Amino acid sequence: MLGACATAAALAFASVGRPFSWIAPAFADTPAAPAGGGLDTFLALSQRLTGHASFDPLLGKRVYAALSKSDNQFTQNVGALNTWLQAHGGVPSDSVTQTLQAEQPALAKTVGVIMRAWYLGLVGDMPHVDVVAYEKALMFDPVKDVLTIPSYCRDVPFYWKQKPLQS
Repeated sequence: MLGACATAAALAFASVGRPFSWIAPAFADTPAAPAGGGLDTFLALSQRLTGHASFDPLLGKRVYAALSKSDNQFTQNVGALNTWLQAHGGVPSDSVTQTLQAEQPALAKTVGVIMRAWYLGLVGDMPHVDVVAYEKALMFDPVKDVLTIPSYCRDVPFYWKQKPLQS
């Protein structure tokens, strides 16, 4: 009975002035999600493809934005790739990637560009390649405990002139 009264009161107020102005903007101003895959879907797919549990949030946004900008079908391909992987049982191994290449070449290409972006930090093709990551590129993870990430200078100037410490 109380629910019916509340509904009747709501409908009565809806006909006067702006109905539920505190609710309408939540639906009216929210942009539609891109068909296929948004940032969260992309990050979930990236976790499946790379085996990494999480990514730097700023880097994830940067990679997603660059990939979306470089290919107007990228968001749709992310959604389709998620669907394909769920239907075909998991993470693309070499055999799954070959199957994907035979069945859905555009999706196989999407796997390649995602992996290239995360591991090399590069998006796009020459001469228009965007560097989206360097020191946070995943290619450095396997050796981070023994190698310094190469840069212009690995230490202070003339570091090579000093004798190494004796161990």
